[in-house]
Amino acid sequence: MRPILAKGHERPLTYIKFNREGDIFFSCAKDHHPTLWYTDSGERIGTYLGHNGAVWSCDVTRDTRRLITASADTTFKLWDVQSGKELYSLDFEGPARYTCFSTGEQMCLLTTDAFMGHESCIRIMEMNWEDDSMRRVQDIYGHQGRITRAVWGPLNKTIISTGEDRTIRQWDVETGKELMCIEDAHKKTIQDLEVSLDGTQFITGSLDRTAKLWDIFTLEEKKCYTTERPLNAVAISPLLDHILVGGGQDAAAVTTSSAQAGGFEAMFIHKIYEEYLGGVKGHFGPINALAISPDGRSFVSGGEDGFIRVHHFDADYFQ
Repeated sequence: MRPILAKGHERPLTYIKFNREGDIFFSCAKDHHPTLWYTDSGERIGTYLGHNGAVWSCDVTRDTRRLITASADTTFKLWDVQSGKELYSLDFEGPARYTCFSTGEQMCLLTTDAFMGHESCIRIMEMNWEDDSMRRVQDIYGHQGRITRAVWGPLNKTIISTGEDRTIRQWDVETGKELMCIEDAHKKTIQDLEVSLDGTQFITGSLDRTAKLWDIFTLEEKKCYTTERPLNAVAISPLLDHILVGGGQDAAAVTTSSAQAGGFEAMFIHKIYEEYLGGVKGHFGPINALAISPDGRSFVSGGEDGFIRVHHFDADYFQ
């Protein structure tokens, strides 16, 4: 399995997102420019110019016509995917961290960091697709410190969020009330949360060197996968019982370790038996972003080194 090396960012990667078909993917980085790529060749299609800060995350509609991005310049922007034109911009008091569309795309959620006396917040927005605008519906407060991820639960009735406070919380979308809170779900900051393709379970990855599998309805912990490195990114294969985790020693301490000792490879672990299956080396720094294509036949990793590596699985992976 030879990787395709894609160099389109000058700064560390922060997030990678496939479209529904998996033929293209979007990358976000600290260099202000979300970028669009072909999955099969790793060829860059274009960039979206308009942000003035690091772009932390993005999401794309099912028909791949609209893209939403969240940036440290305190804005969320809505883009036309094909032309790269900025359609709508929303300004907040603090840095924008995470965003994703609801099932059906009638709503989207946005998270903002605590800043200058303002608390960190999950904001629910209603989408108006006729004029590509948004209307604020609900603000949800409750996390201590930064909210790292927030995703929609089944049928858009709930939101599940994680943060620096090591908790996993479930919120009611209608009322904004907290329904459930798992205290100390991890021992350190939860960096990533990824929902499975069937929407029944989700996986979290943390700086405490573990990834955990949870039931999306009851928030019951199903599995715990222990590694020997802090984890920044996790993904669940839609095809096989595999999970993919990545991370590595903190970027500040990288100079004191070799690529071998830093733990910068993407690791495959069996979802049920919790066994280590193998690793894919290549990055010269921690892995910050991982995504498996919707058909489960390829994956993309993005690192602190500014490189994107596109991997297409060989035939023997599926046997």
